Amino acid sequence: MRVFGALDARLQAQRGHLFPWVPVFFGLGVGLYFASPMEPQRLHYLGILLTAGGLGVRARRGDGVGLLAGALLLVGLGFCYMGLRAHQVGAPVLSYRYYGPVEGQVLAVDRSASDAMRITLGSVRLRDMSPARTPDRVRISLFEGSAPMPGSWVMTTANLSPPQGPAEPGGFDFRRHAWFLGLGAVGYSRVPVLRTGPPEVLPVATLRAQLSERVRAAMPADTGGVATALMTGDRAHVPRQVTENLRASNLAHLLAISGLHMGLFAGVVFASLRRCFALCPPIALRWPVKKLSAAVALVASFGYLLLSGANVATERAFLMVAVMLVAVMLDRRAISVRAVALAAMLVLLRRPESLLSAGFQMSFSATLALVVAFQLLQPWFRPGRGGALGAAARWGLALLVSSLVAGLATAPFGAAHFNMISHYGLLANLAAVPVMGAVVVPGAVLAICLAPIGASAVGFWIMSQGIAWILKVAETVATWPGARGHVVAPEAWILPVLVAGALLLLLWQGRFRWAGLIPIALALVVWPLSPRPEVLISADGGLVGVMTETGRALSRPSGKSFVAGIWLENDGDGMDQARAYRRIPEGRDGKVQIFQSIGRRFVHVLGKTGLRAWQPSCARGEVIILSIEVEPPAAGDCLWLTPRQLRETGSIAFAGNGAMITANGQARRLWSAP
Repeated sequence: MRVFGALDARLQAQRGHLFPWVPVFFGLGVGLYFASPMEPQRLHYLGILLTAGGLGVRARRGDGVGLLAGALLLVGLGFCYMGLRAHQVGAPVLSYRYYGPVEGQVLAVDRSASDAMRITLGSVRLRDMSPARTPDRVRISLFEGSAPMPGSWVMTTANLSPPQGPAEPGGFDFRRHAWFLGLGAVGYSRVPVLRTGPPEVLPVATLRAQLSERVRAAMPADTGGVATALMTGDRAHVPRQVTENLRASNLAHLLAISGLHMGLFAGVVFASLRRCFALCPPIALRWPVKKLSAAVALVASFGYLLLSGANVATERAFLMVAVMLVAVMLDRRAISVRAVALAAMLVLLRRPESLLSAGFQMSFSATLALVVAFQLLQPWFRPGRGGALGAAARWGLALLVSSLVAGLATAPFGAAHFNMISHYGLLANLAAVPVMGAVVVPGAVLAICLAPIGASAVGFWIMSQGIAWILKVAETVATWPGARGHVVAPEAWILPVLVAGALLLLLWQGRFRWAGLIPIALALVVWPLSPRPEVLISADGGLVGVMTETGRALSRPSGKSFVAGIWLENDGDGMDQARAYRRIPEGRDGKVQIFQSIGRRFVHVLGKTGLRAWQPSCARGEVIILSIEVEPPAAGDCLWLTPRQLRETGSIAFAGNGAMITANGQARRLWSAP
């Protein structure tokens, strides 16, 4: 009884501070859905809902046990809600490789990771395929010709395939990502795209395209592409070197329209309107100008959401800003932990799958950490002391604290998702972010306001000056020695443990919050020791990677560069594919590679040329990997892997103890390969 009494006392002490835990436990249920090894069945959902009903009755008592019952209720609801969402977005997925004509309407134009123009088609038609089996959407990279405008009806000849699974077991699953995007196939075309009919007007998409062209025409090429990305979300014209510099200097977040941009945009509109209204006494004395300014800023932010393409990150940013502006209109505190929690809950209700995205994790971690930090440091930033010099000192201190806190809050997630740390990111952000808020965003707002009278060039010029400075900072920092560090991919449990500790530290009230430092320290200490597979085999048999004393050796110097890059990144290895190939200890011949690892002999045979050069064998303990279909010998006791077998297993990893792990395993989810 004493245990329950102590539990009740601790939980009752949190009264008034419990709402921020609602999205935490709801999100835990969402995460458990994705962690499930098998797709839940109807009986599972029914059992969870019945249990949740019982927990809801118990939660009404309001004691400590009731509060725990309420937390479990939220977990169950999150699990079931995520399952409902996964079934609702289901659409046909291509079940085989397709080559032939593809027709459809262009819904979006962007640029792929390989720097190729890419189009997303809807209302798709494929040769000899019934509408019931045809994917609703396909995404095609273009290697010839120019990309058509959104709304155009087009036809091309393309190679299509189903979305691919993880590059290694436990890695990022593009099939799952594509499932929630509605993508049923991806591929490429090496012939020009033909327009098959007059374009259908898509008002928002057309406006975005026209604004993008106008921005690029009004600004130099090096800054025009970045300005287009900031105003319309179109990053297709950002040079690749610029993107690499921004990533190396930890300024890549400035390219994505996220909470920073939406907040700055709404803030500029709100502050400008409020000051303008204050200069007009008849309005200032008769109308609630603060609420009126917030309402106009909310409408302007919604317009920015539509103009920027309303992608997931921008949608999330708009919801966060909308919560704060509505709070202003309702005379509530705009910036608070409750507001952050409400925004997180709205995002999870809108797109619960975004819980797994780097954008969701980084944006809410930064926002929550900043709110808590400035609540604690609020006495340091009270206005009115020290005159102009004191105001400047407070502004500089706020900039330093915000950059430091946001950087520390997002660093673990950036390292976990991208396996990279920018060592000079704090300095780069201190030099670039103020210019973004004080020059670039006001210039964009001014350009939009002056557009009706044809004077938007003034705003574009201001934007260009600010962007040029940011690009110069990124280029300078990126060239410093050791600007970019590489981090090994953490084990699956490390990031959840670190997040649990951080939430306890930030949300719990009282001295017990400092207990959150224990799981944080544990995760950070164990992270660098995360084991990596000794041998990796790609899902099509086209690449093999074996760990050596100097790092992972790859079986080919080029080709399969996407998979090779992911393996090396997850190893925390800064080498490129060509240099990783030269790590093969002996006998490189390009088509047949032989490795000795974990007491087994791995033979990678590449293509028909490699097959002719290889002396066939199938001895006990050998693993034979072929990139083409070859029947195994009648006699032999080896593990024979061809594309046919690998389609069933997905990518394969061999651990240090010799255990073989497959990407597909026994799991069968909605997005798994049929």
